Formats: sequence, C-alpha cells, structure tokens
Amino acid sequence: MTDVPRILVAGLSGGGGKTLVSVGLTAAWVRRGRRVAAFKKGPDYIDAAWLSQAARRPCRNLDLFLMSEEAVTGSLAAAAAGMDVAVIEGNRGLYDGTDAHGTFSSAELAKLLKTPVLLVVDATKCTRTAAALVLGCQRLDPAVPIAAVVLNRTAGSRHVGVLKDAIEGTCGLPVVGALPKLALDPFPERHLGLVPPEERGDTRAAIEEAARAVEEHLKLETLWRIANEAPPLGPTPALPGRAANRGVPGESPGEGALRIAIFRDAAFQFYYPENLEALERAGARLVFVSPLVDAALPEVDALYIGGGFPETLADHLSANEAFRASVRRAVEAGLPVYAECGGAVYLGRELLMGERRYPMCGAMAAVYGFGKRPNGHGYSILRTERPNPFFPVGASLRGHEFHYTFLRSLEAPAATFAFSVRKGHGFDGQRDGLCHRNALASYTHVHALGTPSWAPALVRAAARWRAREPLEVAGAGGSTES
Repeated sequence: MTDVPRILVAGLSGGGGKTLVSVGLTAAWVRRGRRVAAFKKGPDYIDAAWLSQAARRPCRNLDLFLMSEEAVTGSLAAAAAGMDVAVIEGNRGLYDGTDAHGTFSSAELAKLLKTPVLLVVDATKCTRTAAALVLGCQRLDPAVPIAAVVLNRTAGSRHVGVLKDAIEGTCGLPVVGALPKLALDPFPERHLGLVPPEERGDTRAAIEEAARAVEEHLKLETLWRIANEAPPLGPTPALPGRAANRGVPGESPGEGALRIAIFRDAAFQFYYPENLEALERAGARLVFVSPLVDAALPEVDALYIGGGFPETLADHLSANEAFRASVRRAVEAGLPVYAECGGAVYLGRELLMGERRYPMCGAMAAVYGFGKRPNGHGYSILRTERPNPFFPVGASLRGHEFHYTFLRSLEAPAATFAFSVRKGHGFDGQRDGLCHRNALASYTHVHALGTPSWAPALVRAAARWRAREPLEVAGAGGSTES
C-alpha cells in the first residue's frame, strides 16, 4: 500500500516554469528536514539531474510509453517508501502526449497515480485569459485531479491580483503563489533543454535561489496539505531486487564480479539510476571512468557509454588521444560495448562541427555532423532485425532519442545495423544500432524498467568475454567471433 503524500507539478506548455517550481519546492522541503522522493515524468535526463541535486537522492523517471503501468506504480512505491513526500515534475503541457488524445501525458500519469496536480501558469502579458486556460484544463478531463494554481512571470501586485481573482472566481481553484519575473533564470536553456548541473559551477546556488523564490512567493503549508490529501494508491507491484532510496546506484558486488566500465563526466552523464542498478543486480561491478581525463580504459569485461554532450567538449575528448586509442583497441579485441547517442558518436571516426573536425575513438567507421535542428526528437520503437551481442532477432524495443548530431557518412560498405526503425529516426530514418564486432551503437536510449532484458544481456556478454567464449555477432563485414 502506497499512501505517501505526493504532488505533480504540471504546466500549460514546455518552458513555463515547471522545473523552477519543482526544484524549488523540493529544495525548500528538504531545507525543512523533509525527505523528498523526486520524480520526472517522461524520459528527460537533465530535469531529473536537477531534481536529484535538490532532493539529495536519485530522481526517478516515470514514463508510460517506456514502461508498463505496473512498472510506473512500482517505481513510485519503491522510491517513495519511507519518504515524507513525493514531488513529480510533469513534462510539456498537462495534456500533451503522443497523439491528439494526449496518450502518455502528464494528465494520464496523474490519474494513474491519483496525484493532485499543481498547475503552473505562465502569466506573461495576460490576465483573465489565464482563467480561460485553467478552466479548459479542468473541463477537458474532469478526472484529472487539478488541485491548485501557481502563477509564474508575474508583473507586480496589480497583475497578480487580477489573475488571482479571475482564476479563483472562474475556476474555483486556489492560487497558492505568484512568482515574479526573475532577473536571472537559475536554469537557463540550451539546445537539449536546460544546461545540466554537471556543467554548472554554481549548482547549489541555482537550487538555493529556486528554493528562496518558492519560500518567498508560494504557500508552502497549503501545498503540504494538498500533497497530504493524495489518496492511497492501493496495492502496488514490487520491483524485484530494487532497494529504495539509495544515495548510490546500488550495493556493489564483490571484487570477483564482472567489471563494467561506465563513462561518467561532464561529456557523458545521461544514465537512468535503474539502468545502473539493474547491471549491479545482474552481477556487475560498475567502474566509472572519464574519457576527458583518464589515461586509458581500465581492464574491464564490458563497457556502457551513455548519452551526453560530446559536442560541447569535443576538443577535450579529441585531445585525450591515449584514452581514445585504448577504447579503439578494446573494441577491436572484442570487448562488449553498448553505446547510446553521445556514446555512439564517441565510437565513431570523427565529429564535424562547422569547419572543425574532431577525431573521436575511431572504433567504428562513422563520421558524424552536428546540425542546428534535432535530427531525432521523441519516442522510438525499434525491431531487432540482425544478430547482435545483446538482443535476439525479432525483439521489439521502446526508447527515446533527442540528438542534434547525425550520421554524415559511413566508411564501411558492409556495415551492419541491428535494428529497423518503426518509430523515430535512428541513424537515417530506417536503421539504428550500428554494429562492429561486439559493440553496438544506437541513437535510442532504453530504460531498464521498460526493457528488462537489457542489463542481463550486457552482463552475459561480459561473462562470455571474460571466459573468452566465442560470440557470433553481426559486424561491419558480417558475423565475427571474438
């Protein structure tokens, strides 16, 4: 039974102030000694990273496209167990989903999790029209539990007064605060959304600024009461092997366990906590390395390269020639490697940005470019068409992609792609999952709760590598054995 107090922060659109309110509310409650379990609706890594910093424990993603309803409710129950409150940040607008019906939207998540919604309204250059927008949200689906409104980017006390009277008088909802236009945005945006905390030298200052704004302008006790009015969820499914509320990804297996290297630094930072935990549950010991500063890839049994921003630190990645060479040698030797998005770019030959060429690892004969617009943006569905080290032929995968990089050329005529693209873009709108020896590079990110076979497959490949057992996979020239 899950009866933890909880609240879902939603908006009318993206960029309306959800993250400011979610991070500020989380940090403000933490400052008061409350244990906050933070969640992000959707596949977003960056907002989740800020919420992790504010809550001082890992933020979990809840996504009805990537995972089942049982996995979503089970994840909430596991992470919120023993907590004082759960704060869930929505994504995009309240009703925005994958189609005109709002499928997989924040509204649908709020209904599933029986969670009161705090609606953030960007009040820029409007007054009574804001009430019409809120009323529309109420009437579009009366089953969505909208409980209160927060105004954002207000322009003074008179503006706030008119907005408050219009919304409370028309909609019958309390306006529980009004944030003014801030002189400096503590969470500035870039091409993929917010600038990640890993790239900010003033992370704590930004979070404290958000907390102060919430403390000064929002009715915290009213919000606490609303969160406590969330009804019990009822029986929730357990997630096997999942320990709740760990400050680290999981309990490390013994020294004799299989060793899986993880790139983790300012260039590579996009990892779901559940993915790292799943690898540990499957028997792996995680070894964190940095292609920015480390001299060489250590002796490991497999490598997992998540997404990130190799384009922002391309000069530093290129400059670490010794590390690039060590990864290239490992791939050629047959080390199992699973790379997502930015990780796929790192495995390539080079990244072209404007007139500059940045050598990458060179393990795969792919040359990447960087565009001004996203080349892949949103959910993806893949079907496994060819043998590879991790997924059986015929398997269907759900994930997401968001990348400005793209494949410019592939200097390997016999190159093999493991996946066909049923939804999304992948490498060229039709294919994803470039393979070479025991390495697979994909633009699609998967979540371990939605693709439970992923982590055991990577660990099994690591075990075969350690035992030097032959492994037939699809490579650049067809099947190869390591």
